Amino acid sequence: METITYCPICNNIEFSNFLKTKDYFYSKKEFTIQECLSCGFRFTNPRPQESELNSYYDSENYLSHSSQKRGLLPYFYNLIKNYSIRKKYNFIKNLTSGNSILDIGSGSGEFLNYFKKNNWQTLGIEPNEYARNYSATTYSLDIQDETHISKIKDNSFDIISLWHVLEHVPNLNERIIQLKRILKEDGVIIIAVPICNSFDAKHYNKYWAAYDVPRHIYHFTQSSFAKLMEKHKLSIKKIIPLIFDSFYISMVSEKYKFGSSKLINSLLIGLRSNLSAHFGTKDYSSLIFVIKK
Repeated sequence: METITYCPICNNIEFSNFLKTKDYFYSKKEFTIQECLSCGFRFTNPRPQESELNSYYDSENYLSHSSQKRGLLPYFYNLIKNYSIRKKYNFIKNLTSGNSILDIGSGSGEFLNYFKKNNWQTLGIEPNEYARNYSATTYSLDIQDETHISKIKDNSFDIISLWHVLEHVPNLNERIIQLKRILKEDGVIIIAVPICNSFDAKHYNKYWAAYDVPRHIYHFTQSSFAKLMEKHKLSIKKIIPLIFDSFYISMVSEKYKFGSSKLINSLLIGLRSNLSAHFGTKDYSSLIFVIKK
């Protein structure tokens, strides 16, 4: 195990224990989420060594690496994913006059393939070997492992996207520096992350599926994410909710808490979370941040 000794955002060395929770998805091991006493940033601490992290993804049920699974959760996951890809494309094409996109954490490749079919220059980064091979074989995409990021030339891409990826990255500040270097001067970074002070996060507490320890190392609020961007002199231009995430995350959380994905309960909690955010907190279950230099 590896212990974080200073806050990745503010370098403070004093933390409190925020929550103890389990890896309900795979290993069933217990992990602690700590909170920085200075800036409030939350992170899994201690965490597995970087060389050990891949073993926590080593499951045929890890949905971001497969589109072929059967069952209620995979059905909803893929239904929402396919709808979201079209929405994301229409949104992104209006952010830039360029046509190059780097997708980090490209998974099984459907997102990048949609852009490729619309004549974009595409490159994917994916640490999981099975997902890389699936993307290359199924869609003939150029998908590289994470070591390739350091080989990408400066000012190379109009769009860099990370969909629920940044919370997984061990070297957080190094990754932000890389993104800034690779992005064109007038380019856009799109980062989507779970928000751990949303209504559904508070409702499910230690059973909230988007804690997803230890795969999720970092647990963002709007405030902590903004502080991270400010640290790297990046500007948040727009914040957009991912309204479907509250429903899917609630379904998984119900399964972790009660042993089954209670559909009605999941829909009600997901709806309450979205309404709470819309009419008050703005802390949706997940948010997209649109970022520029």
